[in-house]
Amino acid sequence: MNFFQYLFDSVHFFLRAALLTVELTAAALIIGTVIGLIFSLMKISRRKPLSYISDVYITVIRGTPLIVQLFVIYFGLASVVDFGSFWSAVIALAIHNGAYIAEIFRAGIQSIDRGQMEAARSLGMNYNLAMRRIILPQVFKRIIPLLGNQFIIGLKDSSMAAFVTVPELFGVSMQLASNHFAELQFYSIAGLYYLALVLLFTLLVNWLERRLQVEKIQ
Repeated sequence: MNFFQYLFDSVHFFLRAALLTVELTAAALIIGTVIGLIFSLMKISRRKPLSYISDVYITVIRGTPLIVQLFVIYFGLASVVDFGSFWSAVIALAIHNGAYIAEIFRAGIQSIDRGQMEAARSLGMNYNLAMRRIILPQVFKRIIPLLGNQFIIGLKDSSMAAFVTVPELFGVSMQLASNHFAELQFYSIAGLYYLALVLLFTLLVNWLERRLQVEKIQ
């Protein structure tokens, strides 16, 4: 059987797996963005314990492989709490991406002129209000390209979920390749689906950047 025959015959398997990949990635990145924002604010906090906790989290997560973190949550914590394969993967990906997103937010916040915070405080805003209404809206616009890149990395990293039996794109390709003894064909097909998802997400990020640029000009 040739490559295109495998491609057409496996469409329903891969489309279902692609949808699960998108769901897995979306859940992980939404949670990871919240984690990243929280730890970025902790990192720039004047309260040393908070800054120290953030530094430890970022250093440990960025310094250890995602597959190790995934196995710790799925296998290591199973005796304490069983999240199941899908949510174990979501939690591992969220924690992993959160460390990188924290640094993106931290750099974005520190790129805003300090005078804006001082001006907001002089108008009677407290720190949290000024951060929410003045600083963070500008930060989000500045870091869209960096967040987009991290989200694409997160999408590709979701393939690690196959190792804890999540039937996403790579997991399905592994199963089909094993069943049909056609490793090259099915792994190549999985690569095409990942490429399509990355291209779609890239188009979305580029559209959002252009939209924000137009709003800024207006």
